[in-house]
Amino acid sequence: MKNQILTVLLLFIAVFVVAQEEESVKMRPEMTEIWDPEISLVTPGETPMDAPSDAIVLFDGVDLENEWTNDKGEKPGWDVANGCVTVKKGTGVIKTKRVFNDFQLHIEWRSPAEVKGKSQGRGNSGIFLQGIYEVQVLDNFDNRTYRNGQAGSLYKQHPPLVNACKAPGVWQTYDIIYTAPRFNDDGTYFTPPTVTVLHNGVLVQNNVKLRGPTEYIGIPEYTVKKHGAAPLVLQDHGNPVSYRNIWIREL
Repeated sequence: MKNQILTVLLLFIAVFVVAQEEESVKMRPEMTEIWDPEISLVTPGETPMDAPSDAIVLFDGVDLENEWTNDKGEKPGWDVANGCVTVKKGTGVIKTKRVFNDFQLHIEWRSPAEVKGKSQGRGNSGIFLQGIYEVQVLDNFDNRTYRNGQAGSLYKQHPPLVNACKAPGVWQTYDIIYTAPRFNDDGTYFTPPTVTVLHNGVLVQNNVKLRGPTEYIGIPEYTVKKHGAAPLVLQDHGNPVSYRNIWIREL
């Protein structure tokens, strides 16, 4: 009987102590306010298409050689005129001299005003994130092709949510948020790359996960060695697609 009384007394004391402690640490609003370090200041552009103050301008409409090379590390062969750079058939890809991991990319592109070809043969180019993951560039204004190969697709992996293409010869925008993959020791993904794409301000890829590098033939499983930061690559697919106002923010 004495033991039971002692147990009840101890429980009462424990409850009382806990109640007192909870009262003494009652939360106040300022206890969850974080003041330091202060958030870094970035000045936005005049419009959403203009580069913010912390962006790297990769192409300003005037010079290509400062930031770009061809696939051999030599002078790019594409044509620069009238504030844009245009694919010159047969000269191959161009790629940035800088390398990137996670980033926000703004890029504007235009398919030829004179319509030639159909399906994949019309205004075809591509933007390769880290050189191996392709965001498709294609004229899909009244031009049907396979879903996972049209403009705004992660080529052969994720179709766009909608077709937001403008007419041939009209400038279009991609805003791309990219998170690079992280790897296990054996070269497999620890976390796969993820991509968000806005096409002309319309969300067409919503934080999708990639299965591996872009493949034209076969299933896009991860087949190459793990990699780190790598260049941005623009594709020569034989069509005179133009680009302008290219800027990037490292995240």
